[in-house]
Amino acid sequence: MELAKVIGNVVATIKLENLGMAKLLLVRSIDDKGRVTGMPQVAMDTIGAGEEEFVLLVRGSSARVSLENRSCVDLNVVGIVDIVRSGGNVIYSKSEDTNKE
Repeated sequence: MELAKVIGNVVATIKLENLGMAKLLLVRSIDDKGRVTGMPQVAMDTIGAGEEEFVLLVRGSSARVSLENRSCVDLNVVGIVDIVRSGGNVIYSKSEDTNKE
């Protein structure tokens, strides 16, 4: 699993039928200090994550297995994070505005 931050939404009006109506999110990986790293990626969201939230992602065959219809998905949101602690510090709390970029 990977930790990422939702930085936006992606809209695709024409897509494969087996992708259904699932929302597509723009996400970036998070390091151990809560900072976004790497390039933005598109992830399928079937659980209702929102912008600025930290999420758990699965990739590759794990992403496909996590969906009921086994869509052609390579990155899937499987959890919405409530809190992240690293080095004894809270680096993210959904209930507080402690996000660091």
